[in-house]
Amino acid sequence: MRAPRLWALVGATGTGKTALSLDLADALSAAGRGAEIVNADAMQLYRGMDIGTAKLPVAERRGIPHHLFDVLTVTEDAAVAAYQEQARTVIAGIFARGKDAVLVGGSGLYVSSVLFDFRFPPRDPDLRATLEAELARDGAGALFARLRALDPRTAERIDAKNGRRIVRALEVVLQGESTHGAALPAAPLRWHDDTTVLGVHVDRAELVARLDARVEAMWSDGIVDEAARLRRQGLESGATARRAIGYAQALAQLSGELTEAEAIAQTQALTRRYARRQVSWFKRYPDLTWIAPSARPADLLADADHG
Repeated sequence: MRAPRLWALVGATGTGKTALSLDLADALSAAGRGAEIVNADAMQLYRGMDIGTAKLPVAERRGIPHHLFDVLTVTEDAAVAAYQEQARTVIAGIFARGKDAVLVGGSGLYVSSVLFDFRFPPRDPDLRATLEAELARDGAGALFARLRALDPRTAERIDAKNGRRIVRALEVVLQGESTHGAALPAAPLRWHDDTTVLGVHVDRAELVARLDARVEAMWSDGIVDEAARLRRQGLESGATARRAIGYAQALAQLSGELTEAEAIAQTQALTRRYARRQVSWFKRYPDLTWIAPSARPADLLADADHG
């Protein structure tokens, strides 16, 4: 009997990964294998962040089990090391039921943490508290200069204005670790031997049009009202959720810092830039096969079985 397979559908936002994941899971079930879907989109971990993340409603999931959606409140911090443990536990459970697992998402580090032998440095709450106090007192610039002196290679990969990431990198370096660990290893080892990684690709011009239209739809579908509701639940105090593309701009519109037109335009620009970063990340994956969103799942099964 064939051992369960781990499938990964990755790629830029707006390429049609969600729809394809449903079709693939249906095809696997029709082939007698069965399948369950596991989320690898960091923002879809959050309850209530639905419109801005294009989260698939439960009623549209075709009865296919979906995992790791809506598992965090907006005040909680999404941590990739915790996600790695949760996702691998979920996938092991799917395998134990004799089914294939379909990992779907575009958050590169989250996907990589599951697929490859990523080992994350330990945390030190006391040290982190000290660094966060320094961040509040001295600003991100001072901490970034310190990081650049201690670990230039990690500093090259981090936005000099992202205080949260700078603090985490310093927390790691000051514990004696050699690297932050937030990059794909040059020769990554797979976590699960029987793994098929598919990158969903859409030509750049078409993708830009899709993304711009998606952002406009987010506003017409009510992302501002959703952000207002989440703000009452503590969104603005969340370290991760409040910075999500779309929600940050909706909050700025609510506070009068941006007009609706400005909020939409800014979200569109940031979404396009994020999509470029996603593609650059996944291009480095070994043994990745790029496919169109219209790919036939039966063909994907046949190709994987004979690959």
